[in-house]
Amino acid sequence: MATLYDIKPRFQALLRPLVRRLAAAGCTPNAVTWTAFLLSAAEGAALAAAPGAAGPLLALPAVLLVRMALNAIDGMLAREHAMRTRLGAMLNETGDVASDLALYLPLAHAPQVPAAALVAAVACGVVAEVAGLAALAAGAARRYDGPLGKSDRAFAFGALGLALGLGAGGAWVGPALWLLAALGLATAANRVRAALREGPP
Repeated sequence: MATLYDIKPRFQALLRPLVRRLAAAGCTPNAVTWTAFLLSAAEGAALAAAPGAAGPLLALPAVLLVRMALNAIDGMLAREHAMRTRLGAMLNETGDVASDLALYLPLAHAPQVPAAALVAAVACGVVAEVAGLAALAAGAARRYDGPLGKSDRAFAFGALGLALGLGAGGAWVGPALWLLAALGLATAANRVRAALREGPP
């Protein structure tokens, strides 16, 4: 199933000149990974400190776009500039989930956001990422199947932040979040099925 992950090669091509400059300057993938997490934590703290305030909500799409770029950059530095490390691989996966939690959970405090639906949407997103990683433990490749991969979730939560920041929240928010939760579980199921189709390790 197609997801925003499919446009990653084109996104990486745009970033490649910057990645070369960062590599030449001695920047490491782990430093980029930590930057992405700290940016997420700072935005999450702003959302939590001023629930429903327009500024942090309107900043959320931009923060998510920058974080997406940083997530691509750390991987490109590791793969294309011989900087792969076991620590980096672990930081990359745990940092993504930690960043999701730091960014999305504070939205539960915003007016017109049902906390239970928000937590369910975030939790199901985490389950989807765990399913992708569980494929490795089963001897298959890391799975990125949709319909709601990491980039798709970022787009959805960015759109939610933008709508709330513009005062366009309403009764639709709860059902939209429950839909994200359902899509997260569907994504987890798709990843498990795809891993099992690869056969035994």
